[in-house]
Amino acid sequence: MMNRTRVMVQSTDPPEEASAEDGLPVGADADNPRLAEVRDRIDEIDRRILALANDRARCAQEVADIKRAAGETGMFWRPEREAQILREMVRSNEGPLADAAVTGIFRELISACLALEQPLAIAYLGPEGTFTHAAVHKHYGRFVESRPLGAIDEVFREVAAGAVDFGVIPVENSTEGMVTHTLDMFPGSNLRICGEILLRIHHHLVSAETSIDAVEVVYAHQQALAQCREWLDARLPRAQRVAVSSNGEAARRAAGETGTAAIAGVMAAEIYGLRSLAERIEDEPDNTTRFLVIGDHDVPPSGDDKTSLMLSARNRPGALFHLIRPLAEHGIDMTRLESRPARGRLWQYIFFVDILGHAEDERIRPALAALEEEAALCRVLGSYPRAET
Repeated sequence: MMNRTRVMVQSTDPPEEASAEDGLPVGADADNPRLAEVRDRIDEIDRRILALANDRARCAQEVADIKRAAGETGMFWRPEREAQILREMVRSNEGPLADAAVTGIFRELISACLALEQPLAIAYLGPEGTFTHAAVHKHYGRFVESRPLGAIDEVFREVAAGAVDFGVIPVENSTEGMVTHTLDMFPGSNLRICGEILLRIHHHLVSAETSIDAVEVVYAHQQALAQCREWLDARLPRAQRVAVSSNGEAARRAAGETGTAAIAGVMAAEIYGLRSLAERIEDEPDNTTRFLVIGDHDVPPSGDDKTSLMLSARNRPGALFHLIRPLAEHGIDMTRLESRPARGRLWQYIFFVDILGHAEDERIRPALAALEEEAALCRVLGSYPRAET
C-alpha cells in the first residue's frame, strides 16, 4: 500500500505576539515599534511568497495540460530540468540563507507542483525511517507516494514491473564501501540509473529510555554498528550489540523494549517516538552514503552529469589496462572503478565504471565508441545529473 507523506507546519503563537526567538517577552511588540514594523514586513512577504508559489503551481498544471494535449502520457518529471533549476537557484543565492537551505526549499516547492501534474511513486529499501527513506525525501521532496520494500531485488522488480516510477537503493558508503548486492542486480536487469543522491549520515543513539545508563542492548544495522564502534566502545562498552536488517527496524524494536536503544537517524526517531540520548555518534564525521535512482527512462543532459558503465575485458595480458585506456586517451575523468565476479564464469569479472559527462556529450561519444571496440561487454547503465552533498 502506498503512503503519501504530507508535511504541515502550524504556528501556535498569535502572529501579533513576540516569541522567545525575538529575545523579548511575549506581548512586547507594543513596546517595540521597530519589531512590530519588521513583523508586518514579514507578513507581507509571506503573502507575496504564497501568491508566487501558487502562480508557479498553476504554471505546472498548464505544462501538464500542454503535454497531454500533445499526446504525452508518460513521465512528467524531468530530472535534468530539476537539476538545472536547483543549480540556478544556488548560483543566484546572495544569502543569508545557506545554499543547502535554498535547495531544500525549492525541492519541496517543485515536489508539491509536480504532485499537481502527476504524483510520483517511489519504491525504496525500507522499512520506514531508514536512511534510504531520508534519501527519497532529499531527492524528491515529501510530496510523493513512497513504498518501502524489504530487499534491493524487490525494488528492482517493482520498477521493472511498472508498479512504481522509480526506485532508490544504496550503492556505497564512504567508510564501509560498496553495497555489492546493488551492483550484482544490474547484469540481469534492463533498468537504467536515472540519478544519484549523496546523503550525509548522522547516527544518533535513540531510545524510549530517559538515560543512557539504562541501555543494556543496542540495535542497529551492521554497518551502523561498524561506523559507531569507537563511540560504543567508549560510552557503552557493556551493552550488547545486536545487528538487525535496518536502522528503521532497530528503532521499531527499541520503541517496544525496555532497556534498549537504537542507532538511527532523525526520521526513524520521529516515526517511532524515540528521544535522542546522544547525537552524531558516528566515528567518521564525513560519513556519506551514495544512493542510486533506478528507472526505465533515459535522462537528457543537464550540463553537469555523470555516466555509469558496465564493462567486461577480453581475456588477454593487461586486460584491465587495455579496457580503460580509451578513457585516458580521450581525456575522460573516471571517478570510480569497481569489480564484481561474473555470474556463471569462473574467475571472470565485470567492472563498474563512473565517468564525468553525459553519454550524449560530443567529447564522451568517441570514448564510448572506442570502449565498445576494446571491451567484450560495454553497456551504458545510465547518464544522470551529478549529485551535490
